Amino acid sequence: MGPRLRGTRFLSRSFLAAAFLLSASAAGATPELPGSWRVLAPAPIAVDDGLSAAWTGEQLLVFGRLTNASERGTLENAVDVAAAYDPSADRWRRVTPPARVKGYFPGHVHAFWTGKELVVWGPVDEAYDPSTNRWHRLAKPPAGEFGYDALAAWTGREVIGFGGGCCGDAFSNSLAYDPAADRWRRLPRSPLAGSQQPLGAWDGRELLVYVGNLDPDGKPWPARLARAAAYDPRANRWRRIAPLPAPRTGASAIWDGKELLVVGGWQPGPPAATAATGFAYDPATNRWRRLPRMESGRIGAAAVWTGKHLLVWGGATQPPGATAPNLPTHGLAYDPRANRWTPLPQAPIWGRADPAAVWTGKAMLVWGGPRYNHPPFADGAAFTPAAPQGRKRS
Repeated sequence: MGPRLRGTRFLSRSFLAAAFLLSASAAGATPELPGSWRVLAPAPIAVDDGLSAAWTGEQLLVFGRLTNASERGTLENAVDVAAAYDPSADRWRRVTPPARVKGYFPGHVHAFWTGKELVVWGPVDEAYDPSTNRWHRLAKPPAGEFGYDALAAWTGREVIGFGGGCCGDAFSNSLAYDPAADRWRRLPRSPLAGSQQPLGAWDGRELLVYVGNLDPDGKPWPARLARAAAYDPRANRWRRIAPLPAPRTGASAIWDGKELLVVGGWQPGPPAATAATGFAYDPATNRWRRLPRMESGRIGAAAVWTGKHLLVWGGATQPPGATAPNLPTHGLAYDPRANRWTPLPQAPIWGRADPAAVWTGKAMLVWGGPRYNHPPFADGAAFTPAAPQGRKRS
C-alpha cells in the first residue's frame, strides 16, 4: 500500500465538487487512458487505522482497525476488522479478525500474500489462512528492532523490514521473517543512516532502501552513513547505491520490472511542497533519471504496476498541515516506454488519501481510506484498462 497522510481533514461536498471540476478540467488537457471504472459492492467493515491489503490471485484481503467503533475517538476501544472481496462475484464476506491486540498502533501495518496465507506485519504479527479461515500468531520478533512506518517488502520467500521510528528515534535495524519456518533472523548491519520513513521496494533480487539526509532533530546525518543501499538475501550482504537525486518524504516506490519508480511525496521545507516530479532508478547502471512532471504532486496515493503502466489514484495535492487539502477523484498513468503521464477517467467515488490498492492482473482495486474526525470511507472502485496490461518490461 501507499504512504500515510496523517491529519487529513474532512472536506465538504461543495469543496469536493469544486475540486472535482478543477481536476477534471486539468485532466481533460490530454486524452485519458482508455478504460472504465465500476463501484464495488458495499463492504461489511470500515477501517480508519492500520489499513492494509493483499491480492491472493482470487480475492482482495483487507485488514485494519476501527478506532471509533464503540466510543468515537477513543483509541483504547478500537477493534480489529478483516474482510475478503471476490471481484468475479462482486461480493464481500466478513473475516473473523485475529485475537484483539490491546492499545493503539499508529504507523503502517504491512500485509503480504505468501501463496498460502496473509502475513500481517507491524504492531500486529499474525497470519491468516483462507482455506481454514483461521489466524495464527507469528513467532515473536526480537524486541526493539523497528519503529512505526518501517519499510517492509515480500521477496517471494521472506518479509524483510528496515528502519522506522517515532518520537525522536530513527532506526537503521533490519530483520527478515520466513513464514515457512516461522522464524526471524537479523540482517547484517546496514551502512544506512536511520530513517523514520524509509523508502524502497523489492526489485526481484535486492531490497532497495532510501533514507533522508536529516535526523529527527533536523540535523544532517554524518557523511559516513549511506543515504541509499541494497540488500541481497542470497549473499546476505548490503551494498551502497546511488541516493535519490532530491529528498522525497512519503513518496510511492514501485518496481516496474526494470526500474524503481519514485513518484509523489513532498520535499521537506520550510516551506514543505508536494513533489510533482519523480525519478526512476536502474539497478543495472546504478543511475537515476528524472520523470516527466505530473499535473500535480500526490501524497498518500494508491499506486500499482500493471505490467505496462504505473497507475496512481487518490492522495492529496498539498503537503501535511494544509487546512483544506485537495483530494482529486482522477488519477494518472505513467508509461515508461513512452516516458509519458496520461490522466485516468474520473473515478465514481470520492477522492481520499491512503486507500488500499492492489492489481488483480486485470484491474486496479481501490478501497477505503481514513477521514480525520469522521467515519472512514468504506467504499471502493475498480479501474479496468481497455488495453492489455500484462506485458512485462524488457
